[in-house]
Amino acid sequence: MVDARFSKDRFDVSDLVALMALLRSENGCPWDREQTHASIRKNLIEETYEVIDAIDREDVADMREELGDLLLQIVFHTQMETEAGHFDLEDVTTELCQKLIVRHPHIFSDVQADNSDQVLANWDRIKKETKQQKTFTDTLTAVPASLPALMRAEKVQKRAARAGMDFANASDVAEKLLEEASELKEAISSGKSEAVAEELGDLFFAACNLARFTENDSEEVLTRATEKFIRRFQRVEELAHNQPDKLSPAELDLLWEQAKSEGV
Repeated sequence: MVDARFSKDRFDVSDLVALMALLRSENGCPWDREQTHASIRKNLIEETYEVIDAIDREDVADMREELGDLLLQIVFHTQMETEAGHFDLEDVTTELCQKLIVRHPHIFSDVQADNSDQVLANWDRIKKETKQQKTFTDTLTAVPASLPALMRAEKVQKRAARAGMDFANASDVAEKLLEEASELKEAISSGKSEAVAEELGDLFFAACNLARFTENDSEEVLTRATEKFIRRFQRVEELAHNQPDKLSPAELDLLWEQAKSEGV
């Protein structure tokens, strides 16, 4: 028998919470009941990236759907904690609203903030106080290790810059990048794999720093570079009559340069 609560055309967040509770109940869905935070952890990550993909493609209909899928993950995790008696969705939204009010004193108090820089400065100061971060190192270690590496590196660099640990300009960062490339070359010559790995990491970190200084997002520029590689590879494959594996590296290089000259 269909639950009368779900026989309608429009639903709000409270309906979603009730539906998730039903799916997790004794008479609900076996799969939903079996899930844990750990078992659906990757789903949360995947749905986040699918939202980002919809945003990048400017697909409003897909964005609406993917935001719903992401919201489902939030409600799913919250329902597990509701069952454990720890918190419910109202606790989550209450804490969020309280945080937003506290971190916007220029709206809800008498603090002055005339531009975005001042707003962010207030946000960082209040965040540091509320999270009881006593040192700048505390703010660095608070950046989640589970973030994508480039994103985490950029966040750490930005927070270190607030303590004065930063380069003077983009040219200095570019010099550092060349220095790290040289050290990587030396490590490769040494034949020591651990040294190569360390220098590769330093090179990536420096490249991320340069992206930050030139007001580029590391994840985005790498994504665009990857997409460009795929387009050129496809053209190379076409030029090789769909048999690139039959050609030598030198022949493939020539086709690559041809694809590049065509503006691919």
